[in-house]
Amino acid sequence: MHEKIEQIKRQFFADIKQIKSLDDLEKLRVKYLARKGAVSDLFEALKDVAAEEKPKIGKLLNDLRSSAQSEFERLRGEIEQALKPKELPFDITLPGRPKPVGTKHPVTQSMDEFKRIFVGMGFSVVHGPEIESDYYNFEALNFPEDHPARDMQDTFFIYGTKVVLRTHTTPVQIRIMEKQKPPVRAIMPGRVFRNEAVSPRSLVLFHQVDGIYVDKGVTFSELKGTVVSFARQYYGTKIEYRFRPSFFPFTEPSAEMDIRCYICGGKGCRVCKHSGWLEIVGSGMVHPHVLKRVGYDPDEVSGFAFGFGVERPLMLKYDINDIRLLYENDVRFLKQF
Repeated sequence: MHEKIEQIKRQFFADIKQIKSLDDLEKLRVKYLARKGAVSDLFEALKDVAAEEKPKIGKLLNDLRSSAQSEFERLRGEIEQALKPKELPFDITLPGRPKPVGTKHPVTQSMDEFKRIFVGMGFSVVHGPEIESDYYNFEALNFPEDHPARDMQDTFFIYGTKVVLRTHTTPVQIRIMEKQKPPVRAIMPGRVFRNEAVSPRSLVLFHQVDGIYVDKGVTFSELKGTVVSFARQYYGTKIEYRFRPSFFPFTEPSAEMDIRCYICGGKGCRVCKHSGWLEIVGSGMVHPHVLKRVGYDPDEVSGFAFGFGVERPLMLKYDINDIRLLYENDVRFLKQF
């Protein structure tokens, strides 16, 4: 067995000196180092060696395999280094295959932008529950039971309870004020749910960013300055905007802010309902009844509140004409962001 090992060793090193190409080197590997090669045959024959000889023969076989493999790798490296690029089995001039890299969803990106702008204006960020009680979602916000104002929002009720899927993130304002004395200055981003027909403008699930500022001497002009500052930072300083009187049970007076429709340039389209304007925020001064609910004295403090939908400003900013595109998970659409 010892002589056979030496014979294979001499034969291998004699053969490897004749190798000039990668094809010849591969044939050498198959002949000696492959699973059915000469070295493997020697290991297979080890079982027939006397027990007292096996340690010595096994060491010789391991040394043979190690030295043969090392010499094979050395020669392969030399041959590949010496070959011109066009002679290699692959084209090293080709660009690498890029690995696909995911990005944040456009709604998440927009939410992050909202937070960045409002935090820069001194607002903190607070979150609240998506499954909410009737008290926080309606009653504490000055929606009396059976009041017609409740019909403004088509609500998902949990059967047999006074629990709802929140229709806005405004309930978080109540939760903050219950725990904190003025001044209060915060935004509340999150998902909201309304039982609405799916259309290019609406879904049953969307996102809102509500905000509130309560302190001594807060005025409506500060409200206007805050939402206009946001709009200019989000859309650009050249936007056209307007304020309209409106109604919300939890603010008085109330107003909505519109901006000129980006998609049609004010000419009218299905997204702006052919008005040329799109409402981006509802706002107003916090109603005295709401302040009393949380233990604030409306004679001592005042405040303003606002609520942005996230999807609609996003659609305006990027000329998206159908809100459903944001949730169809079409990679061709999402990768643009």
